[in-house]
Amino acid sequence: MLDVKKVEKIKKDLLERKKQILADFNDLSKEDLHEADNRVAKFPEYGDKPDENAQEISEYSTTVVAEKVLEKTLEEIDSTLNRIEKGTYNICKYCGGEISEKRLEARPTASSCIECKTKLQEENE
Repeated sequence: MLDVKKVEKIKKDLLERKKQILADFNDLSKEDLHEADNRVAKFPEYGDKPDENAQEISEYSTTVVAEKVLEKTLEEIDSTLNRIEKGTYNICKYCGGEISEKRLEARPTASSCIECKTKLQEENE
């Protein structure tokens, strides 16, 4: 069983990480009220020449991928913070067993125990 101090430290670290990710996300995107999350990737403007257009498209594509990674990470952090608040942080969502402290130290957003994660990976191969 995780002690309260460790869970509080994990929560504090996750809140700091969330704050940094939100700042990074704001650097990569701009407000757009037509999008579900009111944000859209910024499109760089280098010029009208073909090589400049190619560079713009390449940078925009990279930015869109980075945004998706940040969005997924934010979802994982929010889900983890929610589980901490509910008191179910170290409970596996598949088997209801306890998630080991070592696993949570290595991956604080883990929502499954090693055994269930391994089974899922083997099924998806």
